[in-house]
Amino acid sequence: MKRSALAAGALTLALSLPTTAHAAAQPATPAPTAAAVPQVLLIGVAVSALPLAVEDRTGYQRTSFRHWNAGRHPGRRLQHPPGDPLAEAVVYPESGPGCTLTGGVWWSYYDEREVTPAGALDIDHMVPLAEAWDSGASSWTAQRHEAYANDQGRSASLVAVTARSNRSKADQDDPVEWLPPSPDALCRYGAEWTATKLRWGLAVDEAEQDRLLDIAAGCGGTDVEFTPAP
Repeated sequence: MKRSALAAGALTLALSLPTTAHAAAQPATPAPTAAAVPQVLLIGVAVSALPLAVEDRTGYQRTSFRHWNAGRHPGRRLQHPPGDPLAEAVVYPESGPGCTLTGGVWWSYYDEREVTPAGALDIDHMVPLAEAWDSGASSWTAQRHEAYANDQGRSASLVAVTARSNRSKADQDDPVEWLPPSPDALCRYGAEWTATKLRWGLAVDEAEQDRLLDIAAGCGGTDVEFTPAP
């Protein structure tokens, strides 16, 4: 809406100015892009807002999603995956040369385990790359694939968890095939899965929608918080 109003104002101003042979051409000023507005929905409403579509794995390659980069600096490589393990620590580690971490304790909510040292963690894509591809990412540009794979704009997109739980989930499991082993993690996991799909405009298939609605039925007071990805 702001962009339309700005464009209309610029047109009115241009028409009111005198035109002469010596008038200097002024470069066009791009209209500002409105910031995405964070949204909060109850989990049942959020699940119902997800678009419904048949999944399609055709053409998927993990290498289509370039990672790990430096988060907000696409193209620059990291020595370790993003996900801000420092911010997720329950006991803060010491950071040394080359971003090496000493000490520290982390909480893997998937399986309710304390994890130390940092090297025992995996950074999990909440919605795995293959699942994202199946759900609409196959039509994205390479730049958007990279932005998704390295998303640090929302803490739920990349989660520090035990290597065992991350690898049991694998690259392609949606909530029909895999859920966290801890029953206490179910509401949070269902909310964060839903939030990630809403953030990136990804679809669900019928079986996935049914499973998420089952989860939502037992998590009625749970909020789903998301900000649409730029």
